[in-house]
Formats: sequence, C-alpha cells, structure tokens
Amino acid sequence: MTKAEIVNEVAKSTGIEKATVQIVVESFMECVKGSLAKGNPVYLRGFGSFIIKHRAEKAARNITKNTTMTIPAHNIPAFKPAKVFMSEVK
Repeated sequence: MTKAEIVNEVAKSTGIEKATVQIVVESFMECVKGSLAKGNPVYLRGFGSFIIKHRAEKAARNITKNTTMTIPAHNIPAFKPAKVFMSEVK
C-alpha cells in the first residue's frame, strides 16, 4: 500500500477531503522522523513502536577484491509491532 492509497482510504472512511488527509499523513511522518532523529522512540498503543536500533562496529569482507573493511557503529530506525497488531496479522 502506498502513501496515496492510505490517503484515499482515510479520506473515504472519514469523509475528510484528500488534501487535508495528505497534510495530516505527511505531518505524522515528519513527527516520527523528527523524534527518531533526536533519539526518542515513538510509541503507538495497539499499533507498535518506532525505535532506534544500535548496530555495533563490525568487519566486512569485499569478496571480489579479497579485502577487509570495518563498518562503523551506527543507528538505524526500526518498527516493532504491538502484540495486538501481530495477532491480527497472523
């Protein structure tokens, strides 16, 4: 499902015009990105959590050149679904 399809579905189910729904969806995504950029997780009860996972430094190999390089430690965004969400999907 794309962002446009989400906007269409929400507009249909709520009766709010698409332009307004699109602004709300965009604002929600900006809020989540901004919070994660600051290092703060976002918890949505019954849906899931947007969290930051820390990846440790590790050694990687380039097989074609037969060399070893180190990948520095870094953070990545992740989504952890709620138990209610998982039970509905299963």
